[in-house]
Amino acid sequence: MSGQPLACDRAELATLFLFEKLSPEQLDRLCREGRVERFEPGWVYREGEPATCFFVLLQGTLVMSRQVGDDDVELNRTSQRGVYAGAFQAYLGDQADQARYKGSMRVIEPSRFFILPSASFAEIMREWFPMAVHLLEGLFFGSQNTQRTIGQRERLLALGSLSAGLTHELNNPAAAAVRATSALRERVAGMRHKLGVIASGAYRRETLESLVELQERTAEQVAKATPLSPLEAADREDELTDWLDDHGIAGGWQLAPNFVQAGLDTAWLDRVAAAVDEHTLEGAVRWLNYTVETELLMNEIEDSTTRVSQLVDAAKQYSQLDRAPYQNADVHELLDSTLLMLSGKIGERIRVVKEYDRTLPRIPAYPGELNQVWTNLIDNAVAAINDTGGEGTLTVRTARDERDQLLVEFRDTGPGIPPGIRGRIFDPFFTTKPVGQGTGLGLDISWRIVVNKHHGHIEVHSAPGDTRFQVLLPLTAPAPDLDLTLAPESDAPESDAPDSHTPEETS
Repeated sequence: MSGQPLACDRAELATLFLFEKLSPEQLDRLCREGRVERFEPGWVYREGEPATCFFVLLQGTLVMSRQVGDDDVELNRTSQRGVYAGAFQAYLGDQADQARYKGSMRVIEPSRFFILPSASFAEIMREWFPMAVHLLEGLFFGSQNTQRTIGQRERLLALGSLSAGLTHELNNPAAAAVRATSALRERVAGMRHKLGVIASGAYRRETLESLVELQERTAEQVAKATPLSPLEAADREDELTDWLDDHGIAGGWQLAPNFVQAGLDTAWLDRVAAAVDEHTLEGAVRWLNYTVETELLMNEIEDSTTRVSQLVDAAKQYSQLDRAPYQNADVHELLDSTLLMLSGKIGERIRVVKEYDRTLPRIPAYPGELNQVWTNLIDNAVAAINDTGGEGTLTVRTARDERDQLLVEFRDTGPGIPPGIRGRIFDPFFTTKPVGQGTGLGLDISWRIVVNKHHGHIEVHSAPGDTRFQVLLPLTAPAPDLDLTLAPESDAPESDAPDSHTPEETS
């Protein structure tokens, strides 16, 4: 949008904090190469347009915003004279991508701007402040490279922690399957021996047929058994032990727990007693006990291997292996896989509560990178709870926000974030963890993924015992950025109060 051209007054420029130290000759050059324009309420420039100008507010009120789906989300609003936006990093030249505005600017009342073409701004900066430009370049690119390097280290550390947790989680069911397999081998050998004893004994054909039928029904009963409460199980074990003792079967207290776990009772034992005579009853009961034990062990092996398979599936879901980087994703699947991957780190003393709104739609996203956000936020919540003794509650909630965005909230019962540092937690390299335990990039990376890549937002609300990180994601999104790397520019929020000099670091 073009404004109304006006005369440039060097005396007015000299009143701005940005130009107050310039000489009259330098102010004259600014007026020669720049211009003053008056804009009526409306857009001055839009996000994604070529970044051709550097804007300095002389009078009026401007609003900075970013595109989120079909909406423009306001980032800042100010009337302070001298604030600047636009291509203010043009002095970096071809070394940085300054071709497009990273946000939009509009005015809500008639406003005047001093406007300098980006090429002139870059030339003036390099000519008037060569040392400052070199320092700024070093700071910009050095910080960018450091963030990238340490960010990779952060990911490797997170991967190592996840790998250790996954190995621990896999070891438990795998070890259980090995133990059950060894025990099953012994039980099958015992069953073969008992079968030989039965075959050589004085069993009538009808008796054997009844025992085989009972064996089949016993195996079916094991599969359908429902768990009992500890009190119910103890009562039934006493009943079965008494029955076995009354019928002269030695060691009934050892057999009873197996029968209870299989869902069998005294009525079932009465059927066994009715099928055989009293001389062969004990052999028949012990033979059927082998059936119960083998079924229980096979169930244990099945449960263990299923658990291993679930962990592998969770790892694939977490890493998004063999999946497109940009796709329609169910955030609940991503959250569940991340919680499962971090279960070893969360531990048993932290209670995890899921409050999911399952009616939420799938959203276009980079699932692998959202999993990294969940990992960072859960890891911070666990660390906060551990600071208060290691016991607490982590609540993960999803909902539709009043702004018609998808909300993912992580709430912990830790000590909270002190107000004095709350505005700095998203800054690169800022950390409250001891040396060697944190790089200070977890939240910075999370901010970049949510804001830069998903056009969303992260909010923090904290009080002792109630800290909430809220990730807001659009339900719909524009076409994905083909560059899958994190944007080099830092768009993290600076503090609770906006910087009076720069309403937004736009380029």
